[in-house]
Amino acid sequence: MKIILIGAQGTIGSAVATELSQRHEIISVGRSSGDYRVDISDSASIRQLFEQTGPFDALICAAGNVKFAPLEEMSEQDFSLGLQDKLMGQVNLLLIGREFINDGGSFTFTSGIISDEPIRLGASAGLVNGALNAFVRSAAIELPRGLRVNVVSPTVLVEAMEGYAPYFRGFKPVPGGDVALAYAKSVEGRHTGQTYRVGY
Repeated sequence: MKIILIGAQGTIGSAVATELSQRHEIISVGRSSGDYRVDISDSASIRQLFEQTGPFDALICAAGNVKFAPLEEMSEQDFSLGLQDKLMGQVNLLLIGREFINDGGSFTFTSGIISDEPIRLGASAGLVNGALNAFVRSAAIELPRGLRVNVVSPTVLVEAMEGYAPYFRGFKPVPGGDVALAYAKSVEGRHTGQTYRVGY
């Protein structure tokens, strides 16, 4: 398969690339690195990406920004970052990408544990992750041409604990390789409308 992997240089993306590159062609995409560049918060940038890559069989997005801050300090603008980037960025990857994806292709997005297990400073991330899980369930029943969509919702990764440990006290991290298997299940399996929870 020809797989577009957005966020390929990140912690999750690198693990996914290691897993899937053994069997498939990986098109590496990032905001500032990779085979192609994209800003998922910009619909024009997303369309340009697909025009450059041409038809594909699967898309994985392991990218998206949200603001971590105390709720009492959060403004509408702070929430907008996650809503426009991680949430609508991934929604627009499907809305625009469906014009370019081959019949029977799949989209796999990324949410996270905070939608189910809230943490301090994580109100924006919880909102976005929960919305992504709901979008995938709803979109799956309407996609034509045998297209599929799933979302992976991991707990914190072992490889990310150096930066994220203060947010996830008491959480048991999982290795990136374990998380990558959920993306492989989505791409290489037949499920649709699923939220794959990894590590919880």
